[in-house]
Amino acid sequence: MKWLVVLGLVAFSECIVKIPLRRVKTMRKTLSGKNMLNNFLKEHAYRLSQISFRGSNLTSHPLRNIKDLVYLANITIGTPPQEFQVFLDTGSSDLWVPSDFCTSPACSKHVRFRHLQSSTFRLTNKTFSITYGSGRMKGVVAHDTVRIGDLVSTDQPFGLSVEEYGFDHIPFDGVLGLNYPKISSSGAIPIFDKLKNQGAISEPVFAFYLSKDEQEGSVVMFGGVDHRYYKGKLNWVPLIPSGNWIIHMHSISIERKVIACSGRCMAFVDTGTAFIEGPKPLVDNMQKLIGAKPSGSKHYVSCSAVNTLPSIIFTINGINYPVPGRAYILKDYRGRCYTTFQESPLSPSIEFWILGDVFVRLYFTVFDRGNDRIGLARAV
Repeated sequence: MKWLVVLGLVAFSECIVKIPLRRVKTMRKTLSGKNMLNNFLKEHAYRLSQISFRGSNLTSHPLRNIKDLVYLANITIGTPPQEFQVFLDTGSSDLWVPSDFCTSPACSKHVRFRHLQSSTFRLTNKTFSITYGSGRMKGVVAHDTVRIGDLVSTDQPFGLSVEEYGFDHIPFDGVLGLNYPKISSSGAIPIFDKLKNQGAISEPVFAFYLSKDEQEGSVVMFGGVDHRYYKGKLNWVPLIPSGNWIIHMHSISIERKVIACSGRCMAFVDTGTAFIEGPKPLVDNMQKLIGAKPSGSKHYVSCSAVNTLPSIIFTINGINYPVPGRAYILKDYRGRCYTTFQESPLSPSIEFWILGDVFVRLYFTVFDRGNDRIGLARAV
């Protein structure tokens, strides 16, 4: 049984910049590149060391919440800066935006980077492609100055899409990946690593606070943790293996009865997934137990019954993390209530779950690159 280190983090907010997030329908259910996860589903020895954020410079960037489905941040690229809305994704490692090289209809509907207008732009001859659950893109690697609030990454490698398919109606321009470098499809150093290497952040840590219902109030913070966004103490969970945001989960239960993950399983903490996803037979059983009925691609419940639905308990590292009915139910455009449990497109040899924004909204989440672990605490 895994052991638990509980540590309260306190950060001095000497340099706080808030970046708003906005919520929209997710562009990607899951990166096809996440098939790489199958190569990492080997248990490594746990490595937990303490980390202190006393005296660190904490940079907070506000996020904008759009319908509890996606949280967006504004960044700028180039000199003078050109602004883009990006989707912050712990499931991928690449930063990319549309380019003025791109003639696909999707590119014409979003802000495109005008490379000729930037005096710090540098193009390479390296190409790459990424396939998502709802589309795909092909791009070329370039370098320029990227800003996230007051954080500045000079000569940052990033992707410029030259072809996009399936992204015509997404309400954001590109993606900013926050996973480990080995997950990068382009092979470029991720912006978080570049900022860390340049000394722009004092600790190799970032964290998410996601609001519910309200467009404003969500925050991503870099270089430390602001304790005002969570209650109690952070519970630390080691990654297995290091190099991806995957943790062990002990069980999933309803009313003290284990309904999934009975022999321990893997869970991927993914801000790029709106819902909670798992193996189809187990998700189908979960829908049945809460009385949800299938209709099209979703499962629905009576909106009048939301407050009486049972909590789903996710037990991680010996700690219970309840997700109540009001948290796992959303409304569609017709005002009907549907569950946020879905079949995962991944099919590893062991049971595997994806804990998306439904989970992160309830539990303030710290991604600790320096110690290969994730911290969880009840969000305020």
